[in-house]
Amino acid sequence: MNRSLVLAWRNIWRNKRRTLISAASVAFAVLFSVSVSSLQKGGWDRMLDNVVRFYFGYAQVHAAGYSEEQTIDRSMAMDADRMREWEGALGGRQVVPRLESFALASTGPATVGVLLSGIDPEREDAFTGLAARVVKGAYLQPDEQGLLVSAGIATDLGVGVGDTVILLSQGYQSATADGKYAVTGIVSFGSPDLNKLMVFLPLAEAQYFFGAEGRATSFVLDLEGQDEVPGALAAMRGLLDPEVHEVLGWEELIPDLVQARAFDEAGSVIVLIILYLIIAFGLFGTVLMMTKEREYEFGVLIAIGMRRGQLTGILWAEVLFLSLMGALAGMAMALPVVAWFQVNPIVFTGEMADVYEKFGVEPVMPTVVDARIFLVQGATIFLLAAAMAVYPWLRIRSLSPVTAMRH
Repeated sequence: MNRSLVLAWRNIWRNKRRTLISAASVAFAVLFSVSVSSLQKGGWDRMLDNVVRFYFGYAQVHAAGYSEEQTIDRSMAMDADRMREWEGALGGRQVVPRLESFALASTGPATVGVLLSGIDPEREDAFTGLAARVVKGAYLQPDEQGLLVSAGIATDLGVGVGDTVILLSQGYQSATADGKYAVTGIVSFGSPDLNKLMVFLPLAEAQYFFGAEGRATSFVLDLEGQDEVPGALAAMRGLLDPEVHEVLGWEELIPDLVQARAFDEAGSVIVLIILYLIIAFGLFGTVLMMTKEREYEFGVLIAIGMRRGQLTGILWAEVLFLSLMGALAGMAMALPVVAWFQVNPIVFTGEMADVYEKFGVEPVMPTVVDARIFLVQGATIFLLAAAMAVYPWLRIRSLSPVTAMRH
């Protein structure tokens, strides 16, 4: 077997130009497929971080039915002991309470609709880093009556730090909710949608505003990433009565994002399949030439006693060497490219940036260095090339030594 491999290695270098061209075609295919897959995954991870990590979280607990009818009347009573029990079930992960409802924010000349969120300032900052997003003024304090306004809302209302905003809404059990609050700070999100929607009050003040003392509409589970979601959902669902509470992961909280990702990935798969077909035809051409040009040689070898299986194995090894060299070279070329764009992501401007903002994400597309992408794309093209060895096997199996040597 080792002698066959040595012979195969020597054979592919009998025609160096053909070998280098074939290996280069495989290498550039791997480079392109790895780059495309890394860019796609990096872009979606960034989008997921924008939308999920910036505010929604990877999982939430609500009162049963809240996801279908998001009204303050479907809020839950807060219980410090219950929250500690939940955090224990999550292995110490923090639970972040919120009281949310829609409201009108007005300064007199201008009125806009907002999502008013009552937050625990300390827990919210530990979860989303909200304090670091304050671009003007100061972050909220638990016992103050200040209002934290997102940058888009501040622009629409024409307000700055220290200005007064009037809030109008419907409170708990149809009570009237209204109040005047001074803007203590302006916060800027990476997601344009959140930037044009969010207004924050300290949780105690929001409960007073809505007439919902001691209540919350949602509890966000502060998870580190997607890998923790299944375990957290299982732990919470085993702890809570499904007729009283609902526990939802980010895929259920933001189904539009899941559908958009699936659609984009399907389009990427089609592009990669086309690429694979092009490379397959190129490799098949190489294998066809290798087989056709050496039929006389094959005829002689079979005539002097070489087994057809051994000869087929040598040809298969030659194709594997070509594809392996190309795949390794492609991954080696792709690594610095992907690493560069991970540190220096593509930033879109102009109309493309507007398109990204309409979807509520930053107009930034980084790549991601993921070993699985390199291995999957390299292995796919390697196996595709290896499959091309079927042709020499079929040809040698039916080859007549006398006919081959005559031609």
